[in-house]
Amino acid sequence: MARFELKLPKMGESVAEATITSWLKEVGDTIELDEAIVEIATDKVDSEVPSEVEGTLIEVLFEKDDVVAVGATIAVIETEEVDSAVVSPIINEPSKLKEESSILEIEKTIEKVTDAITSPITKISESGKFYSPLVRNIAKTEGVSMNELETIIGTGKDDRVTKEDILSYIENKQNSSQLNSPSTPVKEEIPKRIKENIAKPAPVSINGGDEIIEMRRMGKLISKHMVASLQTSAHVQSFIEIDVTNIVKWRNNVKDAFLSREGEKLTFTPIFMQAIASTIKKYPLINIALDGDSIIKRKNINLGMAAALPDGNLIVPVIKNADQLNLVGMTKSVNDLANRARNNALDPDDIQGGTYTVTNVGSFGSIMGTPIINQPQVAILALGAIRKVPAVIETLEGDFIGIRQKMFVSHSYDHRVVNGALGGMFIKTLKDILESWDVDQNI
Repeated sequence: MARFELKLPKMGESVAEATITSWLKEVGDTIELDEAIVEIATDKVDSEVPSEVEGTLIEVLFEKDDVVAVGATIAVIETEEVDSAVVSPIINEPSKLKEESSILEIEKTIEKVTDAITSPITKISESGKFYSPLVRNIAKTEGVSMNELETIIGTGKDDRVTKEDILSYIENKQNSSQLNSPSTPVKEEIPKRIKENIAKPAPVSINGGDEIIEMRRMGKLISKHMVASLQTSAHVQSFIEIDVTNIVKWRNNVKDAFLSREGEKLTFTPIFMQAIASTIKKYPLINIALDGDSIIKRKNINLGMAAALPDGNLIVPVIKNADQLNLVGMTKSVNDLANRARNNALDPDDIQGGTYTVTNVGSFGSIMGTPIINQPQVAILALGAIRKVPAVIETLEGDFIGIRQKMFVSHSYDHRVVNGALGGMFIKTLKDILESWDVDQNI
């Protein structure tokens, strides 16, 4: 018999922890290969963790609603496989010595950390504060005692100490130790994080007939993400009106043949997404991210596409390398992601790595909107509804009034790194690409 440790898998470069929402198996249950054991949730997506082996679930290390760090062991499965350590009694002597040396080093490290900690790091302190597994692991590794944890002012929900809080405390502690050396006597001070003065909302009066609805987890995460974006970026908007009459005529002529040949509906979204990808190639400084004082210029053009979930919330699946797709490939990608978003069937990788986001407010009848930037990106585009409007048509014989199909495009960008010229020229180029659409082209 052997013991297999099931670990929380990596779910994207920006995801460091996840919340356990429910256990699908109980201790003592038989587990099949690739069978889902637990449901987890991150600030990106909800998913299941499958088993990598067959066996029996003998131990569950975390409870429902616990926050778990990526890579941490969440359960133990007993398998029928024989432990390799039992099968291999003959060990090469040099390897054995090397292994014993490594063990001694690990033991010394453990002793050092243990000596630095005056009291055990518990999940809930005597004062009632909650500490996530990630924070507790950092505290144990860095030698931060329980008493020190109690002095850290948390900036998370319900004043919880976050990863950033404890790392900031450790950095300040190290800097303080350097300053307080024997050669430079300085009065010792305990570093503390000062919470930002955020105005509390005014109390809401509730009448007898009012209904109180608790926000869902996804709604809370979206709300927090939007507020953080507005507090981080200097939002500026530019607007432009685009004549899409030729695109409307062309799509009406080819959509039936396209459906018959490809088995896919041809909507306006892939047409616009392809044009946006082409525009980004012309203006690569829109396809960036800001990390402190450093600008990260993205190599790939990965377009995020805001899609509605069944519960009314939004999610942003990503079309990877969008500039390399033709219209057929773009159509298939758009339809696939939209369908899986509606069916809650997106994978964690489907919402990772976006470099620029597009949202279609026109699908709800809005003629324009002012979207909030999806951090850490620096820009987002909103497509308004296509409308029939009277317009002045210029010809060689003179001007006359005609009916045209037009739409507004709104461009929100971070004014810290994207100036008005770049933000405005971007949508001007997009306008030129769409208005020069060839109505005679084949697909």
